[in-house]
Amino acid sequence: MTTLPTAVQAAPRTGRLARLWRGRAEDRPWARPALLGLLAATALLYLWNLSASGYANSFYSAAVQAGSQSWKAFFFGSLDAANAITVDKPPAALWPMALSVRLFGLGSWQILVPEVLMGVGTVAVLHAAVRRRFSAGAALIAGAVLALTPVAALMFRFNNPDALLALLMTVAVYCVLRALERDRGAARWLVRAGVAFGVAFLAKTLQAFLILPPLALVYLACAPGGFGKRLGRLALGGLAMLVSAGWWVALVELWPASSRPYVGGSQNNSFLELTFGYNGLGRLNGDEVGSVGGGGRGGPGGAVENLPAGMELPGRPGGGWGETGIGRMFGESVGGQISWLLPAALILLVAGLVVTWRAPRTDTARSAFLVWGGSLLMTLAVFSFMAGIFHEYYTVALAPYLAALIGMGTAVLWEERTRWLASAALAVTVAVTAWWAWTLLGRTPDWLPWLRGTVLVAGAVAALGLLFAGRVDRRLGFGLAGLGLAAGLAGPFAYALATVDSGHQGSIVTAGPAGGAMGGRGPGGGRFFEGGGMMPPAGRTPGGQVPGGQLPGGRGPGGGTPAGTPPQRMPQGTVQGMPQGTARGERPGGGMGGLLDGARVGAEAKAALLADADAYTWVAAAIGAQNAAGYQLATEKPVMAIGGFNGSDPSPTLDRFERYVAEGRIHYFIASGGGTGGGTGGGSAIASWVEDTFEKVTVDGATLYDLTQKK
Repeated sequence: MTTLPTAVQAAPRTGRLARLWRGRAEDRPWARPALLGLLAATALLYLWNLSASGYANSFYSAAVQAGSQSWKAFFFGSLDAANAITVDKPPAALWPMALSVRLFGLGSWQILVPEVLMGVGTVAVLHAAVRRRFSAGAALIAGAVLALTPVAALMFRFNNPDALLALLMTVAVYCVLRALERDRGAARWLVRAGVAFGVAFLAKTLQAFLILPPLALVYLACAPGGFGKRLGRLALGGLAMLVSAGWWVALVELWPASSRPYVGGSQNNSFLELTFGYNGLGRLNGDEVGSVGGGGRGGPGGAVENLPAGMELPGRPGGGWGETGIGRMFGESVGGQISWLLPAALILLVAGLVVTWRAPRTDTARSAFLVWGGSLLMTLAVFSFMAGIFHEYYTVALAPYLAALIGMGTAVLWEERTRWLASAALAVTVAVTAWWAWTLLGRTPDWLPWLRGTVLVAGAVAALGLLFAGRVDRRLGFGLAGLGLAAGLAGPFAYALATVDSGHQGSIVTAGPAGGAMGGRGPGGGRFFEGGGMMPPAGRTPGGQVPGGQLPGGRGPGGGTPAGTPPQRMPQGTVQGMPQGTARGERPGGGMGGLLDGARVGAEAKAALLADADAYTWVAAAIGAQNAAGYQLATEKPVMAIGGFNGSDPSPTLDRFERYVAEGRIHYFIASGGGTGGGTGGGSAIASWVEDTFEKVTVDGATLYDLTQKK
């Protein structure tokens, strides 16, 4: 065996270290330091004021806490460590957070920092994907656009599954782009893409497959090699996707139902039913059995029928999920979240395809426009027309595709700027972007009023100058381009800063300033009064309650407010009802949870639940997961969520609940401030039986029933 000289042996290691800072040999000296600076700035932005969100969505935080205590709960995504019922999603998005909590203990940072790292990782992968074919400047622009998209600044600091989904979708696109580059090694990259899709399915089920059709079509049409070989490689990638997603599904379906938790969100304890029903076709056609409002079919604009007169779904004026149609992404509710640069992305997609139209079939630049553009258009179409449950924060899925098109399209037109049509396209893009930012900022006329006019004027000046970008001095041209970029990013940057400057809790969250371009709603789905106070949606009290204590389909003993009770003003300075400075996401004082956020748990109520806690499987049970989650996070002990998220799942039945009580496995029943959403859930019957059978006590404003003390 020949031994290389020491200097030669050390050279590769030194080269790797140097390349970490220097980047590609052909890159400008500033390229890699600029990337590292972008990633550092993204991390700083997303970490800023992170603990203000407390436990964020307590529904998922409770499952994270359970998974940190029980490996079985970790595997299934159970809401409690005693494994009564799961979340209404597969568990992959919970796993990084649960591992973090297992290692470092329960707290806001331990739950949310993994989401921040996913955001930084998404920016890094997007940069790498764009840089494969385009300039370092294009990649930096794409990364900056993604980092500053308001909904990205929200969801990469929040514990919903969307952060992991966005990261994995970006990884999948990157792998497909690598497979498009050359014939050799393409199969490996398609297998990696399949694995990314499979794991993404385990984060948010069928939404992971939205961009499969455009990616598969682009690969078949544009990849090198014969058609049969391309088709075979796609089949191999599909097999990898099936295996990486299917192993968990198969285990859950084959596992005896008697020894695993109930599959939350389903009506028949089946993950396949959940996937193709409530989380699948139901999202498209609005026929979501067990959802809020009883699972009625969506009416016009996605409204849910048969709600009581005057009642609205949380955060949805009119009782539905917003108007469907091509304008949905630009409307009052969604526009400020994602659409700042959406018109520009569509213009640049067309421009990029025009410039590369005559390129060879396997041209990677055109393939990149087709891949990113197809992903954007497919997701945009589904989000615009889906009649089922739709939340504004879903649009974070669009952010990587949009950002890539901005970076690539800007670079292509800049290279072609000596041609009049290219410089005109640049000018139109900047002008339209400035006008749309001016329009969006007009929806918040009292918030940074100076910014609106500044963006419009700067954009107009830049657009006018860019008409002559190919005929002016290079430095002047760069200055005009920088001014146009600054004008385009000023609005989303300001919204992103407003987003990270405040906390967000609950199930329905939005980015931007309070009362901003989001339908006048605050971060938690409520509506803001002048002065910063917040009232809940119509028919709902500040604790998340609705008239009678529940949504249609049941009643909750001791909880609820009589119909007709006027809305109450929340104290100024609160974040979705949680006073600033609350430790570890807990909300002081007694109170009930609801569909929007977890319960407020006082010291006395917490002490009552912790008394002899180890003698019980569940220290308490409550209707609805959000109500149970607040108590579980406060006590770090299992609390049974009757009926799952909406309280509408048929788990447990009244007979099973009575058996648990007879066996001494549940200590308290917490009167629900949330409630059933109709469906076939047994929460109403359980609540009635408890009320008629056991003694009631009020602790810290919360109504508890001691299930060991009969009347």
